[in-house]
Amino acid sequence: MQIFEVVELEEYPYFKTVEITEGATVKNVFTEDHDQIAYLLVDHDSKRIWTYYGPKCPFKMQIFGGISAGLMRIQLRLFYRIFFLNELPKDADLFQEIMEKPLGGGRARALEKEDFPEQVKDDPEAAVPSVHEFLNINRAIELIKEIPLPPQEEFLKKFILIGGNIYREEEKTEAFVQEDKTEIKPIKMGRLNNGFTFFKDYNYSTRLIVKEKKVQGIELYTRKEDKLPTLELNIPIIYEEKFSNLGNMEDLLNAFQIPDEK
Repeated sequence: MQIFEVVELEEYPYFKTVEITEGATVKNVFTEDHDQIAYLLVDHDSKRIWTYYGPKCPFKMQIFGGISAGLMRIQLRLFYRIFFLNELPKDADLFQEIMEKPLGGGRARALEKEDFPEQVKDDPEAAVPSVHEFLNINRAIELIKEIPLPPQEEFLKKFILIGGNIYREEEKTEAFVQEDKTEIKPIKMGRLNNGFTFFKDYNYSTRLIVKEKKVQGIELYTRKEDKLPTLELNIPIIYEEKFSNLGNMEDLLNAFQIPDEK
């Protein structure tokens, strides 16, 4: 197994890969000290290229990791296929098997600037495809269900954005002949407003679900230890004691008087 780390650059092509040779097995590389890194794993036995992102890996580096996997596949003359290690539960047999694979040499080499196509200027006239074009909502919900959840003891899923709709999850219990079955289903809360939507109540962690070359949905998580911050009210407040007690009528009339100009 060969492992490559995706490293950010300041200039085009903005990233490269560096081969990791320290460590006996894959699990020796995937430690908590490296939970912000994007990796490529090249398994020459199964002819698979695996992408893996640490739990704190920035979204930009995850994008770079996906691009790197495609370029690595071209370098290996398309004999290898790309898979996503983050989609496997950590207790799955295949995940554990990959963790125990020894590091070694192989035909894959680190991506350098010459492996990237020449930089082209953005065309302002080019059409920008919609991430929601022809999105099948029911299909998107099923695809999102297939993705393993982050650690439940750390994260709590608050919302799911699919198309222009926002959902929350709710437990539904259905009665059967032998036993009751509880299932978590997304409940539609409504449509998102046009323009920008800001969620100011929590510090959300965002998970972008991409399947079948489309953005199927966006999940918003909070950490369970996070507390709801105090909201700042931007409207005038009339406290109860101001209108539940008798006041002075003269003070009220004086409040409407326009002061004399001096």
